[in-house]
Amino acid sequence: MDHHVPSAITLGLRRRGVDVTTTQEDEATQFDDETLLERATQLGRVLYSQDRDLLRIARRRLGTGQDFSGLIYAHQLNITIGKAIRDLELMAGVLDLEDMRNQIEFIPLR
Repeated sequence: MDHHVPSAITLGLRRRGVDVTTTQEDEATQFDDETLLERATQLGRVLYSQDRDLLRIARRRLGTGQDFSGLIYAHQLNITIGKAIRDLELMAGVLDLEDMRNQIEFIPLR
């Protein structure tokens, strides 16, 4: 989880048994967005963010062929906490790291 994500999303996912790591737990809250995406890749984690700058960085990486472990993005005004939890739980249940490698997925799902 990016540090901008509401903690209620993390808590809701954990209550549903989803393995989640936050930037706070990884002591990465001071990382810039590029370093944060790289750190998620090093950890073998898909990054969830509501930060448009991270979306831009992931798109640039796609264009230049630079690997990353995947990004799930939601615009903070277009999704509720409950919908984010449901969509992220679904994605965690059906997609693995290889499915997400070098991919950007958007929620809310339709």
